[in-house]
Amino acid sequence: QVQLAESGGGLVQAGGSLILSCAASGSSFRFDDMGWYRQAPGKQRELVATIFSGGSTNYADSVKGRFSISRDSATNTVDLQMNSLKPEDTAVYYCNARTYVPGLRTYWGKGTQVTVSS
Repeated sequence: QVQLAESGGGLVQAGGSLILSCAASGSSFRFDDMGWYRQAPGKQRELVATIFSGGSTNYADSVKGRFSISRDSATNTVDLQMNSLKPEDTAVYYCNARTYVPGLRTYWGKGTQVTVSS
């Protein structure tokens, strides 16, 4: 059974940095896309960043220039470097992974809390 486990969340002051990491277990295959989503209290879960199998990336406008996503496809790990954090970045951050062959399968981690104090 594939499991994703996030780590690296915590409390940080505005302007600070955090690195989130996600490691997969129970998988004998490589994921196509990996990424990070977040959900703030009372809000819908939203995409933060995605890194595709070819290495290209996609970011939410709200984090462009501040966050950076990277992955190690060989080990099925994905990291999110978060700089210049703002209070509005406070949320539970979820790791996400997808495969497309033979059919779409989506996997989620349980989430890690990031709290940015002003």
